[in-house]
Amino acid sequence: MAVGFIAWGRFLDAAGNKITVPAPTTEPHSPWLWDFIRSQAAALGSSFDIVQLPPWSLAQGGAGVGCDGYGVFQRRNLNGTRYGSLESLMAAVAALNAHGCQTYGDLVLHQMIGENGGPGVFRYVGADGKTMNGRGQTTPGWFRGGMKEDDPIPPFCPEDDVPVPADDFPFGREVSYQHCHPAQVTENDAKDYLTWSQARTGAVGFRFDDTKGTWAPAVRAIMDALPQAPFYSEYFDGDPANLNWWTTSAPLSGRSAVEDFTLHFAIQAACNGFDATQFDQGSAGYWQWNSGLSVGFVDNPDTDTTPGEQVVFNKGIAYAYLLTLPLRLALVYGKDYYPSSVWPGAYGLQPLIDNLCWISRMFAVGGYQVHWVDRDVHVASRDGNGGPIGWSGGLLTAINFNTLSPRTITCSTPFGPNRWLHDYTGHHPDIWTDGNGNATFTIPSNAWSGGQSYLCFAPGGVSRPYPAIARTTTQTVFAAADLDVMPARNQPAHLPQRIYCMKNTSASLQLSASVPLNGAIAATVSDTSGKVIAEHRIGTEARHTSGAVVNTGWHTVSVQGFGLPAAGSPFHLTITYTGSAG
Repeated sequence: MAVGFIAWGRFLDAAGNKITVPAPTTEPHSPWLWDFIRSQAAALGSSFDIVQLPPWSLAQGGAGVGCDGYGVFQRRNLNGTRYGSLESLMAAVAALNAHGCQTYGDLVLHQMIGENGGPGVFRYVGADGKTMNGRGQTTPGWFRGGMKEDDPIPPFCPEDDVPVPADDFPFGREVSYQHCHPAQVTENDAKDYLTWSQARTGAVGFRFDDTKGTWAPAVRAIMDALPQAPFYSEYFDGDPANLNWWTTSAPLSGRSAVEDFTLHFAIQAACNGFDATQFDQGSAGYWQWNSGLSVGFVDNPDTDTTPGEQVVFNKGIAYAYLLTLPLRLALVYGKDYYPSSVWPGAYGLQPLIDNLCWISRMFAVGGYQVHWVDRDVHVASRDGNGGPIGWSGGLLTAINFNTLSPRTITCSTPFGPNRWLHDYTGHHPDIWTDGNGNATFTIPSNAWSGGQSYLCFAPGGVSRPYPAIARTTTQTVFAAADLDVMPARNQPAHLPQRIYCMKNTSASLQLSASVPLNGAIAATVSDTSGKVIAEHRIGTEARHTSGAVVNTGWHTVSVQGFGLPAAGSPFHLTITYTGSAG
């Protein structure tokens, strides 16, 4: 199981208005989230495998305090958002890679908001910042719901055959993938945007938003534009049979994992009701049907701010339970994690969650078994059999909801006879299993409803950090008049985004373009002193050199053409380097 981090949150101000990731200063302020994530990359890498980012495209609300990115206006504009600039986003992804975290984007393709050329018409400037030739411009034939009498859109595309029409609530202009005009124009644009944004940012996977309201064949086709990329989807449904039907039947056929809302509501019922039997009541999670396609979470930005859906009590217990389960991915919500000094209004469980993430990543592999359950107590284990990744030693997690009384339990374990066990939460002294492999221990009371009455036993003597896999980052610039970078011209030009490199590493370039006879294009990376450390020139006087990064900091990427036509030459430039948290 991978452990991921939802790196944003929704908050409420004194008047009940939603605020997206408030900065630790008084509003208004400069967008800051991407820069903050980069600064936190080393710490995040010690606890998490994946960081889930919020939507990065320009939304109708721009950088406004309540804009979360789901009201997408221009898909291919990654500047001007609530979260920061494209340069800062690229640097954050690279820093996370360097410290062992891979990045997932949030793919919002169900709706668009902010039409500026009439009903159903979205128009954008191109790379020069003034000509209205930006890629992805729409016509009314892109959208469905045109039969609504109060807001007609010719040519009246009918509704798509989405999985559950009754749950497809109107939100902006809803994109038609089944009935659009011309045929497949919306699917093709979505594929183009997906492949462009993945290469531009260096993200490895994606959350696919609102698949319950999106035509399923298009969802599968869009995902397959990146055949090696992992996906998980938001299919908002509390019935595991419905989740299983959408996820495993055609056309998805297991291509995407799914957010396990059934598990969320089981956790909510157990933790808010102080009732451990809810963890095993009926179908208490899609993970029980197909753990390899289940993405579990305690809360997320939607459930946390929706009355009746929040986990209000015992969140420490909730994470102890979640991080023991066999899942494809377990997600920690950033609002649960950070203290209010970082995000005003956040819940500050970072020390508890960091400890539980280490325990989970170190020991929570192999078969899952429940050993004890009553209203107060739940005890479950992982047997440690990780198959090709080896044996972890196993894990036994015990929780107690009772706010007044500790509970002493004797139960079977996966550890075998006469084994030394350590509680890695620090809540219990070391114990030994008996000759039958059973263990006896006392779970503390849930005093003051503090949600810290849990134990995590595993073989003693383990103190090493979980190993982080440092990775380089590869990001690609696509220079074209209808995108965000101008074609190469016959004069030097700095690219709009710099790269933030770690010292004592290397940087390299790979340039691709069509150049005329006797023409050339040269791309370079220059360090903080202006010295060129890497170059790729194609055409005349071709050369290709990689170079060492001497100092950590911002590095400038430049492109110059020689003997090119007046309109310039489009190019692709792939940049590989190692990022840094700063």
